[in-house]
Amino acid sequence: MENPLKPEHFNRVDNTPDRAFYGPPRIVKHIDEQACEALAKFYKDNLPAGGAVLDLMSSCVSHLPEDGDYERVIGLGMNAMELRANKQLTGGLIKDLNDHPVIPFADESFDACLIAVSVQYLTKPVEVFAEIARVLRPGAPLIVSFSNRCFPTKAVAVWRSLDDENHANLIDLYCNLAGGFGPRDAVNLSPFPGRSDPLYAVVGRKI
Repeated sequence: MENPLKPEHFNRVDNTPDRAFYGPPRIVKHIDEQACEALAKFYKDNLPAGGAVLDLMSSCVSHLPEDGDYERVIGLGMNAMELRANKQLTGGLIKDLNDHPVIPFADESFDACLIAVSVQYLTKPVEVFAEIARVLRPGAPLIVSFSNRCFPTKAVAVWRSLDDENHANLIDLYCNLAGGFGPRDAVNLSPFPGRSDPLYAVVGRKI
């Protein structure tokens, strides 16, 4: 399909190098506890038991269920201290996907990929989603979750201009343009509307 996205859609208020912005560790959760629990439950219900999981744009927590049973959980993130603090990871790599949108793993290496409340920071999302499709095994899910919380100066312009329904449509567009994914589902995971952080997910599977 023709790509309707233009370079200006990925402008940011703060265009300084991401390595500087993410240099100081932030050992915090970026959604409230109720939303964290809702995301963990959704992962429990939708991730393959015993699978290899790629946690993209990872930090100090992966939001996986405490009783989850996975072969390995590999995090790609921007801060070494945050990745070391993440006890759910079995391995981690520092990777700036905005600088170099290549995932450093072989084809069909993973049974699932997660992007938790951070897709809004990608300046080359179509290239990254194409890489996700490459490293996933057939049938493996990509789960992209999002809320209304973010670092606004680092979120791309197109994300800042849209509401939650259209955020889901934007993620769906990324999947379409990248190729390699079947039909997507958009899910409202908000645990207590009006009393906790909103939470949504878009789920697609490698074809």
